[in-house]
Amino acid sequence: QVQLVESGGRLVQVGDSLRLSCEASGRTFSSYATAWFRQAPGKEREFVSAITWNGLREWYKDSVKGRFSISRDNAKNTVTLQMNSLKPDDTAVYYCAAKGNSGSVYLLGGYSYWGQGAQVTVSS
Repeated sequence: QVQLVESGGRLVQVGDSLRLSCEASGRTFSSYATAWFRQAPGKEREFVSAITWNGLREWYKDSVKGRFSISRDNAKNTVTLQMNSLKPDDTAVYYCAAKGNSGSVYLLGGYSYWGQGAQVTVSS
């Protein structure tokens, strides 16, 4: 079992930066691919970014490429999402998720473990 807890969400202004953290408990977290999804009001949850268990490969939603960066520290059981140049469209609840290392990282249904979410609001 893996438990995930997100932190770092808050209200920011357009153009600001914000770092979200996902802290995991469970001995096997370092063997899981980990991702960030987000869900805006009235919209479906969508893929934002993912990273392999060893941190050697990353994926990003097109609209966040060049602005967001994902990283992980397996020694600390954490995954972070650095978000720069934030826009109002980035407003959402951000969820951390973990899965085994087979299958697509883009598919929401492939993730076995989810955090409770962190609210990010970008004000113009």
